[in-house]
Amino acid sequence: MKKTVFITGGDRGIGKAIALEYAKHGYNIIFTYYTKLERAEETAKEIEEKYQKEVSFFPLDLSQEEEINHLCEQLGDIDVLINNAGIALDTIFEDKAKENFEKILEVNLIGPFLLSKEIGKKMLEKKRGCIINISSTNGIDTPYIEGLDYDASKAALISLTHNLAQYFAPHIRVNAIASGWVDTEMNKDLGETFQAKEEEKILLGHFAKPEEIASVAYFLASDGASYITDTIIRVDGGVRR
Repeated sequence: MKKTVFITGGDRGIGKAIALEYAKHGYNIIFTYYTKLERAEETAKEIEEKYQKEVSFFPLDLSQEEEINHLCEQLGDIDVLINNAGIALDTIFEDKAKENFEKILEVNLIGPFLLSKEIGKKMLEKKRGCIINISSTNGIDTPYIEGLDYDASKAALISLTHNLAQYFAPHIRVNAIASGWVDTEMNKDLGETFQAKEEEKILLGHFAKPEEIASVAYFLASDGASYITDTIIRVDGGVRR
């Protein structure tokens, strides 16, 4: 039976790796992007050429409820929803602004809530489905004051995961991945000294590749995880703070 996965922020980084992983296992792919159409087209082409799967992609601003609702009205059956897209606006504490804090919460938390609510309705009608939230160990460890707004959003996403798992049970499984440092565009400007310092704290000695997060994201939707719900899986290489 044909299955479809819907991934937010699927045009790059972890989201792109997840899209490729699901396509490799036979899923048709729907993903969203924010502004860069050309990159989304390149990602779709790569998936189609490698795995000959159907790929659709849509622009989406997760801070806009109207856009979310309009897109959900267009979607057919979704077997797996992956709330992956997120933003970070790290600054010193004194420069933190209310509007930036709100923007992060809108994208990282409220957007996933709205998508889970709308797509979850359709999953409940079929009495099957899977929701996976890409959170962060920052939502557990809160390591740096510069990212307190990002950390708060990811901690809240973990809380949302627990609540959705209870609400949608027993028909829809809901889990989250709390990833540590990942080698993505979001982290490209960390600086060599800072990155080396962070890698010293990781038992495996390096930042994760996006594919290492994607493999866990696929596992959580697979038959091998059929008895896993309401669970937060740390994928951080064994960080010691």
